[in-house]
Amino acid sequence: MAKKVVHVVGTGTIGEPLIGLLCDMREPLGIDEVTFHKRSPLLEERSKVRALVERGAQLATDPPVMEGFRKMGLEPSMSQEEAVQRASVVIDCTPVGNETKEKLYLPIGRKVKGFIAQGSEFGFGKMYARGINDRALVPEEDRFIQVVSCNTHNIAVILHTLGMDNGNSPQNLVEGRFVCMRRANDISQDSSYVPSPQAGKHEDPDFGTHHARDAWHLFKTLDLDLDLFSSAIKLNTQYMHIIWFQLRVKKPVTREKLLAAVEENRRVAVTYKKSANMVFSFGRDHGHFGRILSQTVLPVHSLAVHKGTEITGFCYTPQDGNSLLSSVAAATWLLCPEDYEKRMDCLRPFIFQEV
Repeated sequence: MAKKVVHVVGTGTIGEPLIGLLCDMREPLGIDEVTFHKRSPLLEERSKVRALVERGAQLATDPPVMEGFRKMGLEPSMSQEEAVQRASVVIDCTPVGNETKEKLYLPIGRKVKGFIAQGSEFGFGKMYARGINDRALVPEEDRFIQVVSCNTHNIAVILHTLGMDNGNSPQNLVEGRFVCMRRANDISQDSSYVPSPQAGKHEDPDFGTHHARDAWHLFKTLDLDLDLFSSAIKLNTQYMHIIWFQLRVKKPVTREKLLAAVEENRRVAVTYKKSANMVFSFGRDHGHFGRILSQTVLPVHSLAVHKGTEITGFCYTPQDGNSLLSSVAAATWLLCPEDYEKRMDCLRPFIFQEV
């Protein structure tokens, strides 16, 4: 039987914790080997690469820089092209997934079961978010999958849980409006920090920002045509994104019924904490690589119902945790479509229902 190998491209804010997660859960997920691509031999990142290798992942890089890694005391196991050629699934965590798809992934053909890219790579493949559109994935057909961005995950699960009664009444949703208040950068990054809030552009005439656009495409895989619009603002913080939402529904609803729907959805965490730093701190202390793998964290005190049919509130976006969850789910589905749901149970300890 051929080995099941998952290859991760990139070691950034999604790539690094994803490699660690796959290594730690390799056996229950049905993975034989984890390999990863690191492009540049940087001394400041040697400790990170070494830690991933010690966790069980194999380093791949490009032939021109192999000697650079050796000089740092790191021995690459293979080239990037070799790693992709021998992989069962490739998860691209770089901002050039579409470019690499044309140059490397498409020419490989059916040798690889499937390729997964992250939220920035619009058009890479079928959009996916764990627990939202799993039934839209078609074995042998969907070989290119785009895991939507962390904020799009958040929007999607709020729509699904509060506006559609956990997917039981999709036609009940009239419209959804969102303001994405984005952190300036990740705590692992030095660049792109902003000194004060920066208002974003509404670049899409139909959806405002890509968050609503991507959520629309996500639900379109379920043959739903939703009325969505989003705005974005970047805040001078490194902790967490937070989204203000307003949903309009057809049938009157109560706050108590909404909280019951939240309790039913195990991928939605509630919190009685009132600040992003407290929620973030919980993830740092109890998450995997500091990540909460829940799709969203809903502060209970913020949820309100206005005039019976307007649902409003705030929700925190776990720092890439929801994208990590969906990336692992998509990879496991490509490897073991018949029992991937059961295999995903190993991640339950990091999918909290209360933060």
